[in-house]
Amino acid sequence: MKNRIKIYFGIALLAATVSGCNLDKEPLNGPATGTFPSNETEAENGLLGAYKALTLLDASSTPFLHVLDNITDIGYARPGNNYTPGITSSYTTDNALATKPWTAHYKTLARVHLVLDKLPGLQGKIPPEKLKQLDAELRFIRAYVYSQLIELYGGVPLLTKNVPLGEANIAKTDAAEIRQWIIEELTAIADALPVNQSAYGKVRASGVAAYMLKARVALYAGKFDLAAASADQAIKLSNGLHELTPFNESINYAGKNHVAGEPDVSNIFGHEGFKSSKEWIWVMEYNINVPGNVHNQQYYAASRLGRGVAYWGPTQDFIDSFQASDGLSITESTEYDASNPFANRDPRLDMYCVRPGSRFLGYQFEMNSSFKNVSNYWPVLNGTSDKPAVVANADQSNAARSYSGYLWRKHVDIKDFATTSVNGQSDLNIGLFRYAELLLIYAEAKIEANKIDNSVYDAINQIRLRAHMPVLKAGLSQAELRKALRYERKVELASDGFRWYDLRRWGIANQILNGNLYLNRDANKWTSAVLTKIDDNASPVYNTALANKVFGVQNVIFKINKDELWPIPESEIVMVPNLKQNPGY
Repeated sequence: MKNRIKIYFGIALLAATVSGCNLDKEPLNGPATGTFPSNETEAENGLLGAYKALTLLDASSTPFLHVLDNITDIGYARPGNNYTPGITSSYTTDNALATKPWTAHYKTLARVHLVLDKLPGLQGKIPPEKLKQLDAELRFIRAYVYSQLIELYGGVPLLTKNVPLGEANIAKTDAAEIRQWIIEELTAIADALPVNQSAYGKVRASGVAAYMLKARVALYAGKFDLAAASADQAIKLSNGLHELTPFNESINYAGKNHVAGEPDVSNIFGHEGFKSSKEWIWVMEYNINVPGNVHNQQYYAASRLGRGVAYWGPTQDFIDSFQASDGLSITESTEYDASNPFANRDPRLDMYCVRPGSRFLGYQFEMNSSFKNVSNYWPVLNGTSDKPAVVANADQSNAARSYSGYLWRKHVDIKDFATTSVNGQSDLNIGLFRYAELLLIYAEAKIEANKIDNSVYDAINQIRLRAHMPVLKAGLSQAELRKALRYERKVELASDGFRWYDLRRWGIANQILNGNLYLNRDANKWTSAVLTKIDDNASPVYNTALANKVFGVQNVIFKINKDELWPIPESEIVMVPNLKQNPGY
């Protein structure tokens, strides 16, 4: 730009504003700040800049949503100052992970208002329908950002336009009030958005996305009738546009060993999936040809042999949550055998997770010290041999191997590893709204409103049938359906970034995140006696004395009236006196 952008914005960007930060100029490169946007092209570029700003929120070079589940009961990150405090009630007001979303989201709001505030002055310069759509898309992004902020921080300053520095001392607006504001915003703009924007790769907001966000916010607010009605509208608008994508044939490898083949979900969660799957409703786009528009998620998620650093993975608690193939919990099913624990299980265990004995990124994955060498299938994949090679097992011998004993298969695409170096970057897109979540929002809202009918069963059963799991039995009670729903959210949405929110809004974080979290870094064998039951929240309950002897233990702590929210950055509290810190920090 001719002049550096001076964001007239008092929250989270005060330091940047004072120093004259240009707030990532690309793609707003060219016009002067004072007149931007002055025409349709500039307004469109400003909108795209707001979408791009969403991609800038990461941790360990991994998009934030795919980090969040690793500070819950289902995922575990390499122990360290940023991640372990999230499960030990020890966040500080300058913790990088806990405070980063605040700054990133308010930067996105600054981008939104840079354009949105000027749209009224562009009447007559932009066709009315185009102007209406630009307004709706910008307001959608703003609504989404606030939906994220309130779940992390509770009440936050609600800014509906750029605020001059002299007026930046703004207090919080209550989270409930912001939720209602979001719902009203989405009600106002939903029908101004195209029902579908597939021409843009589902990167831009659609009418389906607006109704889905409205449903999600209403569900989290406990407005179950509104959530069900909004989700129903989104489902109806999705007809012919969005649907579940069947797993590919690699689901046949689920429950089998590495010799059989490698489970693969790239037709949904990989490059192929983001290109062609109808399941995606809204995604964040990355492009390796655009400076700064990449991430390193693959590197952090991959195994040591797979050119990664095994930074996070599922917990033993999560692995034990998966039902047996007959639809019963592993404490109830006769199909479950603790001596062969990965056979006859919900196929999503292997489709979404990596466990010992399976194949991952072309290598046999083993964590037990008895496996000094493992099979390398890349010679077979590359067509240079009809047999795998034998290599030293770095997945077991490396000191910084997987800390949980498992890895995430979901959101990792093997295609990136045929050419990517150990520290290479990826432009794999990140999904924000998926049809499977929409079905689960609808089902949960109907269950919690106790307005149960066949549509509830249909919504859940669509997801179970896609996973080759038995449908739910008819005639279940509200409590039984609630348990079934919570199982599906836990399993189907794993590593998508929802577990942190679910534990808190269901009021079970104090139960789930106090005590022991189990890991199995050495791939020790166990007996069925380590488990006593799977509870009504689809979570395993352990025989602590036995489990502590078999598994690694991470003590977890959740303090009521503190850990429901994250701390506001201390720098914000200092610079904005009316902004009060959250309780307990």
